[in-house]
Amino acid sequence: MTVLTVEPVSAGTRLDRWLSDRLTALSRARLQALIRGGLVRVDGAALKAAYRLRGGERVEIEIPPLVEEELTPEPTALCILHEDEHLLVVDKPAGMVVHPGAGRAHGTLAAAILAHAPTTAGVGGPRRPGIVHRLDKDTSGLLVVAKTAPAYDALVAQLAARTVTRRYLAIVHGSVRGAEGVVDAPIGRHPRDRVKMAVRPAGRGKRAITRYRVLERFKHFTLLEVRLETGRTHQIRVHLASLGHPVVGDEVYGKPRSRLPIALDGYALHAAALAFVHPVFRKVIECSAPVPARIERLLSHLRDSGAMSFRGKP
Repeated sequence: MTVLTVEPVSAGTRLDRWLSDRLTALSRARLQALIRGGLVRVDGAALKAAYRLRGGERVEIEIPPLVEEELTPEPTALCILHEDEHLLVVDKPAGMVVHPGAGRAHGTLAAAILAHAPTTAGVGGPRRPGIVHRLDKDTSGLLVVAKTAPAYDALVAQLAARTVTRRYLAIVHGSVRGAEGVVDAPIGRHPRDRVKMAVRPAGRGKRAITRYRVLERFKHFTLLEVRLETGRTHQIRVHLASLGHPVVGDEVYGKPRSRLPIALDGYALHAAALAFVHPVFRKVIECSAPVPARIERLLSHLRDSGAMSFRGKP
């Protein structure tokens, strides 16, 4: 961690330009990437590269080692629900990062996939072998991976056309009103904290649509079935938090873990079902992943509390 103090004479200077003058070993592009990734904080806040300094601020810069462009295969046990010569569907555990990024170069799903299916090398990018879509580190569940470039292109096209069905289970704080609902609100970078996403005004974010349905109600918590029509970064977490019902275990958009009734490893968010048309065989592939033990323990605790008032069909 590098810590610098802004001189009064530098008031009015752009943050990225000021850093570039002082960290000469780093390119302007690298510095801007660090800023976008939230690894540069001014008085504790992640800001934009164009932020104009006032003078006197404390600037903290975390400079992780550069991730090698070539991904190294890492043999790791994978939970595979479907596989053929064109693609595979994986049930990712909570805690596993999908692909390398700032501060995480090893132990990724991408490296495990490359070891399992070497033909994915170069499909979709050198550090994202065949990965068509992603899940957050602390979210568990289903991901489809393409083994060939044609399969990758076809699956990406299905996602863009919104023909891929993705069903999640989420336990959220509070009692959600009504039996079901839809959130149709643009999502973009948070205006003050570049690490986070946020619901943004029209024209300042990308359209995002999330549908949800109540499955069970508990005292202070609700179990939801959530379906994505779009796939924005942190979409479910941001949309549910915007309703006042953040996902349990999500400290970024929600409440601290101290408010959880029991310990939870990761978010109470699980990609439980996935359906798409096979890019070669043209048949519908449907996969479902069982609720992981960490979420089952929380549900059992809530059910055993005797506070359940409603239970619907999943």
